[in-house]
Amino acid sequence: MDTLKVLNKCIPVYRCGALVIGTGCAGYNAADWLYDMGYEDVLMVTEGTYMGTSRNTGSDKQTYYKLALQSGEPDSVTDMAKALAAGISVNGDTAYVEAVNSMRSFMKLVNLNVPFPTNEFGEFVGYQTDHTTTKRATSCGPLTSKFMTEALQKQVEKKNIPVVDDTIIVEILKNEKGVVGAVGLNTKDNAGPNKGFCLFVTSNIIAATGGPAAVYSNSVYPPSQTGMTGMFIDAGARCVNLQEWQYGIASVDFRWNLSGTYQQVLPKYVSIDENGVEREFLRDYFDTPEEFLDLVFLKGYQWPFDCAKIDGSSLIDLLVYHEEVELGRKVYMDFRTDPTGLENGFDKLSKETYDYLANSEALMSLPIKRLEKMNPAAIELYRSHGIDLYTELLRITVAAQHNNGGAAVDVNWQTDIPGLYVVGEAAGTFGVYRPGGSALNSTQVGSLRAAEHIRYAGRKDVAPDDEVIGAITVTKAYLEDGDTCPCAADLLKQAQSMNWDMSCCGAHIRDCKPLAELKTKAEGILEKMAACAASVPAELLGAWLKARDMLVTQIAMADSMILAGTEIGSRGGAAFSKMPLEFDSTADLRKIFKGRNEAFDNKLLYYKKGAPCWFEDARPMPESKDWFETAWAKYKERRSI
Repeated sequence: MDTLKVLNKCIPVYRCGALVIGTGCAGYNAADWLYDMGYEDVLMVTEGTYMGTSRNTGSDKQTYYKLALQSGEPDSVTDMAKALAAGISVNGDTAYVEAVNSMRSFMKLVNLNVPFPTNEFGEFVGYQTDHTTTKRATSCGPLTSKFMTEALQKQVEKKNIPVVDDTIIVEILKNEKGVVGAVGLNTKDNAGPNKGFCLFVTSNIIAATGGPAAVYSNSVYPPSQTGMTGMFIDAGARCVNLQEWQYGIASVDFRWNLSGTYQQVLPKYVSIDENGVEREFLRDYFDTPEEFLDLVFLKGYQWPFDCAKIDGSSLIDLLVYHEEVELGRKVYMDFRTDPTGLENGFDKLSKETYDYLANSEALMSLPIKRLEKMNPAAIELYRSHGIDLYTELLRITVAAQHNNGGAAVDVNWQTDIPGLYVVGEAAGTFGVYRPGGSALNSTQVGSLRAAEHIRYAGRKDVAPDDEVIGAITVTKAYLEDGDTCPCAADLLKQAQSMNWDMSCCGAHIRDCKPLAELKTKAEGILEKMAACAASVPAELLGAWLKARDMLVTQIAMADSMILAGTEIGSRGGAAFSKMPLEFDSTADLRKIFKGRNEAFDNKLLYYKKGAPCWFEDARPMPESKDWFETAWAKYKERRSI
């Protein structure tokens, strides 16, 4: 490490052939593959080694989706690719690559002793997830991605691949040829004249920064996950499908998906107003209790909000939103008492609900007793985070869980900026729907492909130092010296509070008019932040630059959502309506929300800073007709064998 002078300040400089941003299962996998392929000039950088979604989140059964390996379950690469591409607005070529490389990626994890279960013969028995009909899924339980991350971290540590910790990458640097480096901010060493800023000089960057978790206040992402999608946007990279998100019911005080048995044990849904008055609100919207009990049960299988189910299980999400956002009440799930409708037993439930409880030997009073019978670990999970489901209400919301859009990438997970690769959730390879568990497969395949491309076809020329310094734009103003801005803390709070606005008008319920107002408000705050960039106290810089990144991302999302609402209408996780919803038990939900224009099912929505959003047709799925001898020859040529 040496130093460079920027605005007469000595800035620490790291130099490497490839920089990997992020220490989740995508980032570690990228670094590990690069090293194993003989590319050892690798450096990793992270805000915190033990932060992020991969290591700190899970669900009732965290799933890994790959090619089916179970006997009697015929499958093929083409079939899996078609299932991935069937999610609407998905590029066929990246879907194909994810299918082709799923087994290579999965077996690497198996060989690293990630405990994916087998039967006594060593067979990987699978199960079916949402948006698929084949038993491709497997799981190590609710912490699958944590196990993956830990196994890959061990490999990186064994190889002594260096990791720069406590450092946020806040700007991608580029020239007309592509990536030349990045600007980082050391959050633990920012008291000096350089305010904690550092430079990374490199021609190749693999960004594994996760989804833009900070844009919503109602979020199931762990608090340690914020994302830095605005960094790609500022760099001028194309983004795609930023409007496509997955939302579902989750707990608030401890962020966790409330899917599976949490719903299937039939908890009571209650809300409490500002006067402390509690009511079982689902009773107000249905003719009989059995109707909403069966819908609550279905939320276990159908956790994500889906416009196709707004008069089915997703009606529960709508009612939770209506109670919380529009009526201003706090909403809870109550496992301590039975909901209305079970006073005389379970006989009036649907056959599906009744049979599930009967087969689970859980036809007993009280949701907590049913949960204790079917999934005691679910109770212990909350107890370990200070919440006792035996004695307490569980506060809930409809939360953002996964961004199906992100940076637009090709089949090597490279963006339109040469040398910038984006992998994991930060990459926009998903469409409207995705098979449950396909996100974990994508983290491994995308990072493999990026590493492979850098190793065998990557950029090798390093830009001169003066070009690297000249490429700094966004963060240069923060290196200047100015008097401390007295309103900096208040301005930061204004920026950070914008995530509540996004949850109110730009989550699963959307309205173009308030989205346009949100965009204008975010642009105004950004302008004020730019005006006092040189005067931000050093101790606020980390939070400040992350809040700025969030605003840049929200503006891009709002633009994308407005065009989607205007042209496409309601689909997937986004229902467009004039707000407030103003519906009651007699409302025709199909008339409240704008319909879906199926003409856009094969189109992707793109965003680039400074340009209007636009649509492009999905790239087609390739047809592999390779003859072995010719494929072998091409392989040897690519690898210089």
